[in-house]
Amino acid sequence: MQGKKLALTAVRHCVCSVLALLTACAQQTELQRPALPVPQAFPGVPTGTAGRDATKTHWTAFFPDPRLQALITTALEYNRDLRMAAGRVQEARAQYGLARAERLPLVNLNAQAAVQRSPPSISGVDASSNTNRFDLSVSTISYELDFWGRLASLTDAARNTYLATEEARRSVYLSLIADVATAYFAQLQLDEAAELARSTVTSREQSLALVMKGLEIGGSYDYEVQQARGALETARTSLAALEHQRNVATNQLTYLVGSLPPELPAGRSLDAQGIDNDLAPGLPGDVLLQRPDVMAAEQRLAAAHANIGAARAAFFPKVLLTAGLGFASPALATLLSGGAWNFQPMISMPLFDGGRNAANQDVAEARKVIAVADYEKTIQIAFREVSDQLSARQSLESQLRSSKANMQAQDRRLVIAQARFNAGMVGYLDVLDAQRDLVGAQQSFIQIRRARLDAAAQLYKALGGGTQAAAA
Repeated sequence: MQGKKLALTAVRHCVCSVLALLTACAQQTELQRPALPVPQAFPGVPTGTAGRDATKTHWTAFFPDPRLQALITTALEYNRDLRMAAGRVQEARAQYGLARAERLPLVNLNAQAAVQRSPPSISGVDASSNTNRFDLSVSTISYELDFWGRLASLTDAARNTYLATEEARRSVYLSLIADVATAYFAQLQLDEAAELARSTVTSREQSLALVMKGLEIGGSYDYEVQQARGALETARTSLAALEHQRNVATNQLTYLVGSLPPELPAGRSLDAQGIDNDLAPGLPGDVLLQRPDVMAAEQRLAAAHANIGAARAAFFPKVLLTAGLGFASPALATLLSGGAWNFQPMISMPLFDGGRNAANQDVAEARKVIAVADYEKTIQIAFREVSDQLSARQSLESQLRSSKANMQAQDRRLVIAQARFNAGMVGYLDVLDAQRDLVGAQQSFIQIRRARLDAAAQLYKALGGGTQAAAA
């Protein structure tokens, strides 16, 4: 008797040791975030540069134009891309719920009745026989004991996938804000450029009339008339092109917004936008990891890592429990007096599967390699976008000063050329050249002001602009 107890104890210890060893083998290692594949600082930006934190600056505080705010608000409600992103979040959340449900027992209430009548030739007696059976049970079907963490890993993978779609939705949200702002600035620029083109057409019409009058009195030549007429038609061509571009910009804005509100508040001009682009870039390690697209890539990497754990756990035994508790009786009236139960544990372990489990693990490992590359690529793209917009911010400030000085110089040159022409010192070609160069300088000044605002909006997006905190 004592020998049997010792043998049972030894077997029990052996089984526990094997289970502990298998558990250790199946345990998932902790995910190690890859090192940032980018420099430690943004190029041309001194460490500790002062400025606002984009992630803590709500978009309503960054874009103060009330008309632009109304357009962005409408876009966040009606834009189809954002709706699709929200739908993907709902889908991933539901998939996560399904994964969590796999870790819980499935309990069903079953009721069954069977009435059977057998003829004498089958029952073996003179009279027909009747057999009745009534069952009422609560059953637990296929509850898996997750010793090796397979279901836990699948649940983690589903959760990380859900979080990745949520970050992807936030990335679409932030991109939509910047894109609406950029389309709005393009519309404002084309409004100003078209207005300048209209005034240029009017000026050229007046110039042509003046030269035609001079031709009548012998003070001008047909050569100068043709120059003036050519300049007028060029101005008209530019105006038609700008009006088309303005319509295209309006169509783009309408597409982004989804449905333009019937009444919009008055907007501001390019000069009066009031965007304070003093955003601090910070360090790449602090900034880039807060961007929603980078966070989404990190969650996808975590999901791929969890799937490896699930693939490894598939090599180990699977323990399933099936149990039932209920009542059974040959008569419905006495059903509740006949208790019944069953318990059916089952364990299965793969012996030969043709390499399926190994192939599944190889697939999971390969997908993690892809996820790591995707994560690193996303960080590199984010670093490039921030660096580009920081360079654009600095360059456009310098361009704006030079363009303004050039416009003032060209305006002064036109005044001098007009005075010299009136005095008979030069031909009308000098006046036309001065007008053309002034219009070009004015158009360039408008474009640079628009580009400066675009750079501010894109830098706000690149730095992961704030979408959660309330406006100050």
